[in-house]
Amino acid sequence: MINKFKKIVIKIGSSSIIDEKTGLVKIKWLNSICKDIGVLTNENKKIAIVSSGAIALGKNNITNKKAIHRLEDKQAAAAVGQIKLANYWQQSLKKNKINSAQLLLTLDDSEIRRRYLNIRKTISSLHRNKIIPIINENDTVTTEEIRYGDNDRLAARVAQMIDADLLIMLSDIDGLYTENPTKNKQAKKLTDIKEINTSIEKLANSDHSRLGSGGIATKIWAAKICMNSGCSTIIANGHKIYPLSKINKNNSTWFHASNSPKSSRKQWLLNHLHPSGIIIIDNGAAEAVFQNKSLLPAGVLEIKGKFNRGDVISVTNIKNIKIGIGVIAYDSYDAKKIIGKKSKDIKRILGYEGRDELIHKDDLVKIIS
Repeated sequence: MINKFKKIVIKIGSSSIIDEKTGLVKIKWLNSICKDIGVLTNENKKIAIVSSGAIALGKNNITNKKAIHRLEDKQAAAAVGQIKLANYWQQSLKKNKINSAQLLLTLDDSEIRRRYLNIRKTISSLHRNKIIPIINENDTVTTEEIRYGDNDRLAARVAQMIDADLLIMLSDIDGLYTENPTKNKQAKKLTDIKEINTSIEKLANSDHSRLGSGGIATKIWAAKICMNSGCSTIIANGHKIYPLSKINKNNSTWFHASNSPKSSRKQWLLNHLHPSGIIIIDNGAAEAVFQNKSLLPAGVLEIKGKFNRGDVISVTNIKNIKIGIGVIAYDSYDAKKIIGKKSKDIKRILGYEGRDELIHKDDLVKIIS
């Protein structure tokens, strides 16, 4: 079923790779998925693995291992678990004559455009050399304020970053249901989704396994990113032996890629997690945004936050509804001086000739219409 795709990101949930009772790697399961991956690489598929499990694997070495809540304890567990996890992957993949590399990413690696492009090039180089990257969030250095928070989001950003055409999320569930199937036996699985609308988003809930940090909500969010990027997404049960080869239309949920994916730059903008500031605009400027026009100073009512030229900024209407996101042409100090002014007056006000627009249409993405 997945053989038609060329570049695949595989996200592994903690509960799939780590035994919840023992806190150890499920060796038989790991060897089976690596054999599945070997089949795909023999068909010249490019594979990237986003693997959870470092904290779950490392917490056995932390004194208070039954209740790791403090950030520093999680980071200590991650420091222990990361090296173990990478080693297990390396050994199992090597049995299938596959070389691997480890990449530990932070949120800034996807939020800062230069770093985003650098990671993209690094993964491309690994693929050219037939090396599979094993990717995880760098939990040992990130804080709660600057982290992805779960590997569903990270996997989606990686898929977007490398122009993957398929993301597979393996977890303790085998798809998206109309209700929580563990609480309601009458819940029905949705096997084919072509659009994530409000009814799909309402299915999201916070239920998740004890080992992991993601849930259905983050998987829907990840699928939405990928669909807009021209990448299909599968949610499938990762607890089975040989989980990839067993995926079919009936035992998983498929989210189909959009027929008109946004450009790489606009994908990056649209899924930015932490914009540096907010621009509040009037109705006329909001209409211009919906018509894919540039945002001029004249239509701006207020600017919030401190930011630099080239930072990513949210655009909201007078009802405080986020309607766009874009790259600002001025820093916050100068931008506040020219709001409500005509573009022809910018040079006189600032003392230098800047751009006519605060955000150019090529650097602006509308969010609702």
